[in-house]
Amino acid sequence: MKKKLIPLLVAGGMSQVCHAADTGTATETVANQESQRPNIIFIMSDDHAVQALSAYGHEVSKLAPTPNIDRIAANGVRFANSFVTNSLCGPSRGAMLTGKFGHKNGFNYNGQSFDGSQYTWPRALHEAGYTTAVIGKWHINLIPKGLNFDHWEILNDQGEYYNPDFITKDGVKMEMGYTTDLITDKTIKWLDEQRDKSKPFALMMHHKAPHRNWMPPLRHTQLYANTEFPVPANYFDNYKDRVAAGKQEMNIYRDAQEGHDLKMTTGVGKSQWRKDIWPHLLARLTDEQRAKWDAAYQERNDFMNANEANWSEEEMAVWKYQRYMQDYLATVKAVDESVGEVLDYLEENGLSDNTLVVYTSDQGFFLGEHGFFDKRFMYEESFSTPLVMQYPGKIKPGTVVDELVQNIDYAPTFLQFAGVDAPKDLDGESMVDLLTTGQANNWRSSLYYHYYESPGFHNVARHYGVRDNRYKLIHFYYPDDAWELYDLKKDGSEMQNVIDDPAYKDEVVRLKRELHKLEKQYDVPPMEEWKDMDLVHMPKDRLQDLFPQSFE
Repeated sequence: MKKKLIPLLVAGGMSQVCHAADTGTATETVANQESQRPNIIFIMSDDHAVQALSAYGHEVSKLAPTPNIDRIAANGVRFANSFVTNSLCGPSRGAMLTGKFGHKNGFNYNGQSFDGSQYTWPRALHEAGYTTAVIGKWHINLIPKGLNFDHWEILNDQGEYYNPDFITKDGVKMEMGYTTDLITDKTIKWLDEQRDKSKPFALMMHHKAPHRNWMPPLRHTQLYANTEFPVPANYFDNYKDRVAAGKQEMNIYRDAQEGHDLKMTTGVGKSQWRKDIWPHLLARLTDEQRAKWDAAYQERNDFMNANEANWSEEEMAVWKYQRYMQDYLATVKAVDESVGEVLDYLEENGLSDNTLVVYTSDQGFFLGEHGFFDKRFMYEESFSTPLVMQYPGKIKPGTVVDELVQNIDYAPTFLQFAGVDAPKDLDGESMVDLLTTGQANNWRSSLYYHYYESPGFHNVARHYGVRDNRYKLIHFYYPDDAWELYDLKKDGSEMQNVIDDPAYKDEVVRLKRELHKLEKQYDVPPMEEWKDMDLVHMPKDRLQDLFPQSFE
């Protein structure tokens, strides 16, 4: 009998030809090969700073380690230079799903509607034979309409830390417990009981934590109560020569809400928070949870209330920093435990060897640098994001990648590992060669960034810029017009804006040319057409005129 040539998909995205004696054997071979396509577990937290992941070696993380997330880095790869396109939750998720910048995928600031009918890697994998699910925080639409997930259980909007509402195909249900733990339990239940085990799976497990307002689980409310975290050298930054930084409203000791954010109470012996901008969150606790919560903070709050009048402004500012860090890092601890449970499940059930596990955050976060909490700025702590992956047999344990990568690179990477051709119009690049060989031909040498949400929370100006391996050029263009340049080799904390230093004149010219090159490469609309406009409140038809490619 004449042998038939049957193309097969294999892990890593390459194709091979199999010789089969008859159709039955070919079908069996195809089925066996399909089962070897890698599973993908994409774990993403919200606002997890690189400084708070111990695989990166920051002093803070040495006091609050993340051993389970570190397992992924040890088993696989840590990206030393991982960044986002726009340091804001919704736009970052849109870029991650589509492999495109916001001006192309139509999602530039929180509050917009994400077009789920456009090309996304979860739907592409579903159409290629994967069973798919998303569990946890979604935060770009009410529901994941258009992405064709086989299973979805998502938090309502931002979600709450305690007793959250989950939205499913059957409606909305309040579930009792701590959100990070609930997301973990739902993830393992889907892996163990609900997925189609005849297919490879692609699962998105997305945590709310460590997003504001940093409410730890009851078991960790006092985990770091006696830990003194190092105060950043630039905590009391005066923002010299940085107009936008001087106008922000995200300073820990001036802008963090004393009740909602810092859990400061109204007086000695009192349990009522000071000004609480979202009182419904604390109100979700049961009487038993609330009693344990109040007891965990009472002694520390009483000490603060008894001494506040005698403290200097600087002493109170440092106390607020410590409270912020204690709670933030305690929420990270629960995320790390979650990752450990998932890794243990994979190992115990023989799934580790053929599963690509990814851990990242939707962006970085300030942990007191420049006095800030939150994100948004193109400064390093916000612009960078942790990224670790493991895929035994494909990624060598202990690998470190130094190349500049962005969250638009996730989509083409997952698609290639799954053997699915990526569209040619994606802005991102597949990282498979970087992951499997440590090298990639003609890899990018610079990154483009753009933040649009102004006016908006925290009063951060609109800006865009370019970063290469040494320098960063930023243009703040609304409401003020100012340029900033940083020599990251000499000034990693970005305290010295050298835009007017004659010694950097040639670098300014070079970087502006590089910026224009990237704008052309990514089809960024001409700024003069829209830089002074209120994009946040602009009618959709006007946005469509300005960004036609976002609505195609």
